[in-house]
Amino acid sequence: MKNTSELSAILDKLAHDHDFREHLLADPVAALAGVGVTLHPDDVPAERSLPSHAAIAADKEQLVSSLESTASMWPFLLSGGVIPT
Repeated sequence: MKNTSELSAILDKLAHDHDFREHLLADPVAALAGVGVTLHPDDVPAERSLPSHAAIAADKEQLVSSLESTASMWPFLLSGGVIPT
């Protein structure tokens, strides 16, 4: 991820684009490559989940500030209690 605006755009897709969410869960490497994020297949967890569309939309600003410095697996960390509050 190069900057906060890219992260914000991806969060918008997670909040509003059902097809992107499904693609991300099914094939994270390809889905993220499609938005310019490189993810190594070895970094993909076997079990994946995402918070709801509404949760991402409601918490977008907090997520952006909290996730700016996390590793490439941030989409799967969103609901895992890893994000500092």
